[in-house]
Amino acid sequence: MALNENRLDVAERLLKPHLKEDPFDAAAIRMLAELAARIGRWQDAENLLRRAVELAPGWTAARANLALVLGRMGRPAEAMDVLNDVFAIEPDDASHLNLKAATLGRLGDFDEAIGIYEQVLARSPGQSKVWLSYGHMLKTVGRQAEGIDAYRKAIAIRPTLGEAWWSLANLKTVKFSAVDVEVMEQALLRPDLGDEDRFHLDFALGKAMHDRGHADEAFGHYAKANALRLKNQPYDGARMTRTVDRCIDLFTANAFEERVGGCDARDPIFIVGMPRAGSTLVEQILASHSQVEGTSELPDLPALARKVGRYPEDVLALSTEERRELGEEYLKRAGVQRRTNQPYFIDKLPNNWLFVPFIQLILPNAKIIDARRHPLACCLSNFRQHFARGQPFTYDLEDVGRYYADYVRLMAHVDAVRPGRVHRVIYERMVEDTETEVRALLDYCGLDFEPACLEFYKTDRAVRTASSEQVRQPIYRDATDEWRAYEPHLGPLKRALGPVIEAYPEAAT
Repeated sequence: MALNENRLDVAERLLKPHLKEDPFDAAAIRMLAELAARIGRWQDAENLLRRAVELAPGWTAARANLALVLGRMGRPAEAMDVLNDVFAIEPDDASHLNLKAATLGRLGDFDEAIGIYEQVLARSPGQSKVWLSYGHMLKTVGRQAEGIDAYRKAIAIRPTLGEAWWSLANLKTVKFSAVDVEVMEQALLRPDLGDEDRFHLDFALGKAMHDRGHADEAFGHYAKANALRLKNQPYDGARMTRTVDRCIDLFTANAFEERVGGCDARDPIFIVGMPRAGSTLVEQILASHSQVEGTSELPDLPALARKVGRYPEDVLALSTEERRELGEEYLKRAGVQRRTNQPYFIDKLPNNWLFVPFIQLILPNAKIIDARRHPLACCLSNFRQHFARGQPFTYDLEDVGRYYADYVRLMAHVDAVRPGRVHRVIYERMVEDTETEVRALLDYCGLDFEPACLEFYKTDRAVRTASSEQVRQPIYRDATDEWRAYEPHLGPLKRALGPVIEAYPEAAT
């Protein structure tokens, strides 16, 4: 990130004087927007691209860039509106079709997206990245064998395409052959290999070595991959700790008692916690109930918190009417992802744990489930998992341990000031006594028990997370103690977690 920000600074120093002289140069504005997007300054990128489109309404490249940015910002419906304008001008462009398919996937229109990818590949079968995207969509809808075939086609076209190798590894069910390992190792030796291919290959080789029981070699690959990710996406753990401190100071029992009201809808069920803690399993169990629709990890709640202003300070300044309107806006935004008339739906973005007090102020009747897993198992699983975006705390053992500790600390505070409002699912308990835990979960949600919830792996639905194939099988028990093989490497993690380890599943005091 620092390197990219330096490049952006240089570009800004070159472009801004030019734009001061010629503020109507749409090409220069688009160039600046692309640089902002590369380092995740999405709002800046959107503002610049809207200006470029305003100056050059017929310039489809700028409109397509705007649609891409809106999609990355979690606003796929708006992105699709922009794409409709693009297709009105250039209806047959392959790159626009690829972007449309990706946007449809974000909207949950998977069948239409798959059809577009097939249309593009029939026309141009030599595009490795399109085969990759096609594989992602097939995996999401449960067509695993076809997804694997698509990833393999991408690799056949470009053996150094690290993301395709990682996508195979990320299925969790694929075991790499000795030939696969050799091809990946040879790819890593290439001096011209880019950082993105390199860290994807190291993550994939980490999985290959893990499956062989070679924990030390696996950890070495994971460490290299994470170090490369951290170089480009540094994480400020102290900032998160300060935010949690402010939440604990501000969201007191009195603060909630003085702020009744909000949107009284009962539709949402939020599943929060750490990534890789069993949230997809909990979602699949609930989505197997006749009254519940599973959606995905929705970006809407963090977007609304940002809209309020400073979090958490400005949340408490909201009036009753403003809180009601925010709850209604959340339902409207989340509704874009809904495909059924079932009375309840799930939002399983794990990072929403930070916004649990916000949820209770704008949607006081929403159900909130905290999916929790043993800190060492959970944090190591995060370190071994490559997240495309949004989870930079996972690239360092100390950072992920501190993040886990902050999460547990805030949830303990919520338990203290709002007792009984959050239901906790402990992963290990769910594994050992599934029926008891499922019945307690349904009871909290006000749902009658249905046997389908125990046969969740038979439920046919799209699953977009890293656990997509695991939740299509009966309860997965093998991973509970995997961390022990890596224990010699976990010193920094243990120090960051401190008393959290011994206190689990309760919060450290």
